[in-house]
Amino acid sequence: MKILLLTQWFDPEPTFKGLLFAKALRDEGNEVEVLTGFPNYPGGKVYDGYKISLYKREVIDGITVHRVPLYPNHDGSAFKRVLNYVSFAASSTILGLLKTRGIDVIYSYHPPLTTSLAAVLLSMFKRVPFVVDIQDLWPDTLSATGMVNNRTVLDIVDKVCNFVYGKSAKIVVLSPGFKKRLISKGVPKDKVEVIYNWCDEEVFQHPSFCDIELPNNGCLNLVFAGNLGLAQGITSIVGAASELKVRNVSANIVFIGDGVSKSSAMELVKDGCLNNVFFLPRVPMNQVGSILNSADALLVHLTDDDLFSITIPSKTQAYLAVGKPIVMAVNGDASELISAAKAGICCEANCSKSLADAVEKMTQLSLEERSLMAVNAREFYKSQLSLKHGVKKFMELFGEVTHK
Repeated sequence: MKILLLTQWFDPEPTFKGLLFAKALRDEGNEVEVLTGFPNYPGGKVYDGYKISLYKREVIDGITVHRVPLYPNHDGSAFKRVLNYVSFAASSTILGLLKTRGIDVIYSYHPPLTTSLAAVLLSMFKRVPFVVDIQDLWPDTLSATGMVNNRTVLDIVDKVCNFVYGKSAKIVVLSPGFKKRLISKGVPKDKVEVIYNWCDEEVFQHPSFCDIELPNNGCLNLVFAGNLGLAQGITSIVGAASELKVRNVSANIVFIGDGVSKSSAMELVKDGCLNNVFFLPRVPMNQVGSILNSADALLVHLTDDDLFSITIPSKTQAYLAVGKPIVMAVNGDASELISAAKAGICCEANCSKSLADAVEKMTQLSLEERSLMAVNAREFYKSQLSLKHGVKKFMELFGEVTHK
């Protein structure tokens, strides 16, 4: 079949369902084209080698990519962000009608919601079904992150979401919690399919060399890699380190990355004279796996929020693919996933004592017990979360809505 991937963000921009997904669908015998914007995410500046024009067709690794104009912006201005979203929706609708031919099914990546509005129109005019892949639950996420606080605006977004859900042939979500939330909004149960995200398997399973080394003091190295922001609850992690020091537990907590909470966390570590917390700089994505491979265990941590309890942090898939024991400090679906995989120890979100208990328990496991968790992690990723498994489920879904 011929599949059109409609997404505002595509390679060389960072994205979950980009070129890797397109090539995997093509390798299953499909013809795949992409309708996207000119690359400018996340900085809002058009990438080198590109300039915004009325239309550009390019071929990347054998995949035809249709690039359409948009207003490039990703700063804190709500008006400019809306203009960014709306401009892409408008241009992708018009040029999608003019430049794409013979489409059997449209795949729409959400967020932003406006991309799905373009999918609704293209689906209607081309008389083909579309599948929407929801990575963020709007308006819930908009409200929780503070991006939008106006109740009227949130109600309008909610109505538009319901309109998109009604017009779509199928809805793909990343967790069982997302599915339950949509069903509670009146979406038919059989219309929603859970397909877990995968990671960039080449990057994490076969990483490039990194000359940054973890502490070598005889303690278990528990690594947290990624954004050190408010949602990650870094203060609570430092609090757990303080508790571990009091208990004289032989464990290091190692942060790799940067973010708005890093400086304040470093101050807390300094004030507490904690010698079991280490901060390493951000490293290129293709080198992160090298550090994760040298860790004894890996940490996933978020603050306690209802929205987080129904999501799966993207680092979960990466950690499972690497094959290391995991300390999962996220309530809900993410913890249930690790428990099902038998790949680690789960604890309460944003609770220093609970996290300290989990880390201490990890240090008390034998090497054989941690090795078994590592094997379980890799096997669970391969059978339930891998790109190969995900593409197989998407193919079944596309075949169902097109009857092919």
